[in-house]
Amino acid sequence: MEKTFHMLLYRAFHAERNHLRPYLGKIGLEIGQPKLLAYLDTNGPCKQSQLAEYFDVDSAAISRMLDSLEKGDFITRQPSEQSRRCNLVNLTAKGQKALQAWRSYCQETEDIMLCGFSPSEQRQFADFLFRAYQNLRIDKEGSPCTT
Repeated sequence: MEKTFHMLLYRAFHAERNHLRPYLGKIGLEIGQPKLLAYLDTNGPCKQSQLAEYFDVDSAAISRMLDSLEKGDFITRQPSEQSRRCNLVNLTAKGQKALQAWRSYCQETEDIMLCGFSPSEQRQFADFLFRAYQNLRIDKEGSPCTT
């Protein structure tokens, strides 16, 4: 197996996604939707544009995901009191229940993925991934990495 960081990250991501994907259908969700539910659970009602900005995804993609979530009764959209031109996206009780099930299954997947890693190694691994993410975000903004 090729051991470049690119391939190792890709293979780990792909293996995790393949492990999680079958569970999505069981709880009525599609790819990309659990992260929206998690954001709403943590941050409360918000505008669609906030979701797009936070996840660095175009508004049209977010809109399609929200349409599907709304049809499944996982979220609602209500007019904002501050602006009639935008809606606030809210998590429903069904959305909260699906998110709880998703988080539980994700924890099981993490336990499998990190089997044999000490707590210290797990924290270090998380730190490395976060730093790699930060470096890519900084580079996208045109700022050079300072080592």
